[in-house]
Amino acid sequence: MEFVDTHCHLNDEKFAEDLPAVVERAQTVGVRRVINFGDTLKSSAAVVELAENFAGMFAGVGVHPEEISGFDKNSAAQIFELAARKKVVAIGEIGLDYYWEKDSDARLLQQKIFIEQLDIARQLDLPVCIHEREAHGDALKILKTEAKGLRGVMHCYSGSLEMARELWKLGWLIGVDGPLTFKNSAKLPEIVKAAPREMLLLETDAPYLAPVPNRGRRNEPAYVVDVARKLAELRGESLETVAHYTTANAENLYEIREE
Repeated sequence: MEFVDTHCHLNDEKFAEDLPAVVERAQTVGVRRVINFGDTLKSSAAVVELAENFAGMFAGVGVHPEEISGFDKNSAAQIFELAARKKVVAIGEIGLDYYWEKDSDARLLQQKIFIEQLDIARQLDLPVCIHEREAHGDALKILKTEAKGLRGVMHCYSGSLEMARELWKLGWLIGVDGPLTFKNSAKLPEIVKAAPREMLLLETDAPYLAPVPNRGRRNEPAYVVDVARKLAELRGESLETVAHYTTANAENLYEIREE
């Protein structure tokens, strides 16, 4: 079996002391490819460097909605330049986050910069990884109006089944992470059971959101197998089946192949 962790942050300082060992553990359990995502200009440059130094590692570049202070034309140009590098396979993680941000003007600024980064993806013909929290309506509206012709994933999906069905109609996938294994995962189990196979990706968001049985510890790509195991249980499928189609989905969306 082979798995792909389609969303992690191995540039995080929590991996500073043992990154080679983390990568080796992932490969040992069949997670042979990972995609690291930046959320600032600095971290975007860092994930590109990591991708260029590790086999089976790829990168996504972009500025997270909570990190957009000071974002300007020069910032967009830097993202564009990074995104043109060989092992960059996506723009992300970008999007909207209204959880802490209640000011309407600040939310409009998030939307503006989200759209600007979607345009970079369009220019470079890259898929998009979207962060969205407490902004379901605006995110869906932007995808319908400003993301035509683009493809991508709603990372660590937290919306409703109704929204998921709208995303699937638009051709957007949903990312499934550690919270699927939590006892308080609420509506997510029903959503993944209803999802078409071709609309699901496995993620860890490492070092965050470690799945059961490692909840509360530092997450790492090897634990994506625990997410896959829970997905298989909920959908009444074998682990081998889940590994096969989620890996195919990752390859199709991000155009990654074994090196």
